[in-house]
Amino acid sequence: MVHETECRFDGLLDLPRGRAFSLFIDSPDLWWLSPFDLPDAGKLDAGIEPFPGGNCYEIDGNGRRIWGTVLSIENPLYIRLAWQVSQDGREVADPATASRVMINFRDAGERTRIEIVHNEFLRHGENGGDYLDRMRQPEGWPRIIGNLQQASRTAPRR
Repeated sequence: MVHETECRFDGLLDLPRGRAFSLFIDSPDLWWLSPFDLPDAGKLDAGIEPFPGGNCYEIDGNGRRIWGTVLSIENPLYIRLAWQVSQDGREVADPATASRVMINFRDAGERTRIEIVHNEFLRHGENGGDYLDRMRQPEGWPRIIGNLQQASRTAPRR
């Protein structure tokens, strides 16, 4: 039996590559969906610090939580992250023990193809395979891509 070790998703964003990259980096509050197990967190603010070592975070009435660390970034081509959320919805403090997410932005005429590869789930421990399956579900990466697509349809075209 072959065990899969990554999940891959892609979608088209209705913006040219530079604007799509900017939407992802500068406006995560328009597309972010908290993976944390939060009882009644209320409205979330989210941010990405766009430099290696920068935090990906969300803030609500209960405080700030880190959901990732920027490992590498090249505007407008890609961002690579340590995914610092455990399968049970808790913050993973050490980026070295977190799975990896690569987000590529590819020219597609007037639009942009976003490609997401989430891998190295074994960093999350023996239940990493279950976590991989969870991120494949409609509530995982497909929903985040859907949110990005919706945000790209309403974003300014400048």
